[in-house]
Amino acid sequence: MKFSAIHDIRFDRNELAGAFGDIGTDFPLIIGMIIAAKLDPSNVFIMFGLMQILTGVVYKRPMAVQPLKAMAAIIIAQKITSPVIAGAALAIGAVMFILTLTGLIDWIAKTVPKAVVRGIQFGLGLTLGILALKDYVVHDGMPGYILAGLLFVVVVMLWGNRKCPASLIVIGLGIIYGLLCHWGTVAKIPVVSFKTPAFFVPGWADVCTGFFILALPQIPLSIGNSVLATKQLSQDIFPEKPITVRKIGFTYSLMNLINAFFSGIPTCHGSGGMAGHYAFGARTGGSVIIYGTMYLIFGMFFSTGLDQLVKVFPFPALGIILFFESLALMFLLKDISNSGRDLMIALMVGLIACGMKNGFLIGLLVGTLVFYIFKSFPQKIENCKKT
Repeated sequence: MKFSAIHDIRFDRNELAGAFGDIGTDFPLIIGMIIAAKLDPSNVFIMFGLMQILTGVVYKRPMAVQPLKAMAAIIIAQKITSPVIAGAALAIGAVMFILTLTGLIDWIAKTVPKAVVRGIQFGLGLTLGILALKDYVVHDGMPGYILAGLLFVVVVMLWGNRKCPASLIVIGLGIIYGLLCHWGTVAKIPVVSFKTPAFFVPGWADVCTGFFILALPQIPLSIGNSVLATKQLSQDIFPEKPITVRKIGFTYSLMNLINAFFSGIPTCHGSGGMAGHYAFGARTGGSVIIYGTMYLIFGMFFSTGLDQLVKVFPFPALGIILFFESLALMFLLKDISNSGRDLMIALMVGLIACGMKNGFLIGLLVGTLVFYIFKSFPQKIENCKKT
């Protein structure tokens, strides 16, 4: 029986391989937030898994669910408390719901040019690539370098091979490496225990604090990458069935409104995650459902052994996956490469996004402004000729 890659959900080796396409971004951020904010691992993993499954069912394509990156960075750096994180999820969910309900999200999508969207994707790709090389690959010293080098060769040799997907080999070798290097610790993992997320209502003070400390810095990145860039990427790889920015905005807001009341971390969609799932073989929502099911099982049964289980997923292996995800994002520049103006704007936006504090907001605004200034030049020249 044949399945359409867009109308149905598949569960095969390629969907399984694609399921790991975003783990290099998600897993370290989730672990970092759990440790820094002393979050309940069970709540975090269960809710993150459920949001993946919900998204896979709704979109029937590899629509990624990721931690909100700007929020995650602030939470890790400032050790924000769990109630404030829940308040921030509620706040940003409400903001995105208002933008979607009023149609402002459509106006933003029409106003921001494609060159700026590509620039945001390029900047995110640069950011993720630097993170992979500077933090993840070097994490275990020389053994980590050797592992990363081996896995790099594996991915290059198997890139695009749907009979033997590269990410399955990467994850398999990574787990073997983790077991060999940390067997004494892994063997002490506690027995299986069953947990479910607890209901929690954020206070108004937590919502207000979360809005100003966490949500405000996140909104520009969410509009640029989670909504606009994700919509553009979905159109690029699944042109036969486009999705609207309103639908993306609605599921974005719904996820965070749910997470807020069950102590889940704030989540979003992301073009990088979709690019990662797709690059490693995923073509339907099956990959996201598989990925979410793993987190769900982990959170419900194994969260008490978190510190030990983390060592089974070595950072150098995650870094290689993240590195190729970043390349997939940056490669999207190819479709504007025939326009010198658009390519220049995209590169400018990408460098601003990668290199400046609040760079995604600044890049979004500056890039859009420059685009419309350049667009008006021919008309101004024509007016001068007439006078």
